[in-house]
Amino acid sequence: MRYRSSFEPSFGGLLTPWVKRLLIVNAVLFLLIWTTVLPFAWAVEFLAFNPGDVLERPWTVITYMFVHGGFWHLFFNLLAIFLFGRPLEEHWGSSEFIRYYLVCGAGGVLFAFFLGNHTVFGASAAAYGLLLAFALNWPNAPIYVWFILPVKAKYLALFLGLADLLAGLAGRPDGIAHFAHVGGLVAGFLYLRRPWRAALGSRGLRRRLRRQKLIPIPGRESEASSSSEARSGRRRSDLDRDLWDEVDRVLDKIAASGIESLTPEERHFLDEISKRYREK
Repeated sequence: MRYRSSFEPSFGGLLTPWVKRLLIVNAVLFLLIWTTVLPFAWAVEFLAFNPGDVLERPWTVITYMFVHGGFWHLFFNLLAIFLFGRPLEEHWGSSEFIRYYLVCGAGGVLFAFFLGNHTVFGASAAAYGLLLAFALNWPNAPIYVWFILPVKAKYLALFLGLADLLAGLAGRPDGIAHFAHVGGLVAGFLYLRRPWRAALGSRGLRRRLRRQKLIPIPGRESEASSSSEARSGRRRSDLDRDLWDEVDRVLDKIAASGIESLTPEERHFLDEISKRYREK
């Protein structure tokens, strides 16, 4: 588990931008289909992923994630997006979050193409990827199965992954795309383990912070008297410069050696900087 973080996941509060969009788009399309505004057969034919039609309908690699076969199919996928997506988007930022979401969805259709050989629809592959990322970041966070039984995130991800793999190998005819679920997990794991992700993430955070110029100094307040404002400004400027140097040093270390190379103090420092940026 190499992506643990001192950032604490939060399940309450306002929805993050991409989580909100994903919830809305999935819910609206479901209503259109199940009120027969868009016939379900048409949605499956033109929006769901079918390995034999991928060259004719390449857009289905993306659109399949927004078609659901029933209320509970939709409900549990949206629940996973809400529970795991919101803390991940807060922690990573919106661009990194949606990129990861789509990568996991693409992994699902890749496995379905080579192993499943049947029509696939639903956001489950991407949702499994979100569960994996959540478990890697916060392995001991409790997930309440059926809202009653608390299970640590790392055990839930492991159990569901193994269950889907075994069900897929057994060829169980239950109408569930088990290999697509496994594909979402595998794609997410490979994406998170890639060294270039750490480099891209560190450069992206550096650009966002420098563009906003929002590095506050904890515990510093402006001087009351106007006569000391110039001296106070110089002191804050020096502290800003020192803080920028430390941010650059930590981000360069991530780019060179990966996030797992950070000490607990460096992780805490970077999390605090990211948190203050998001608040601003």
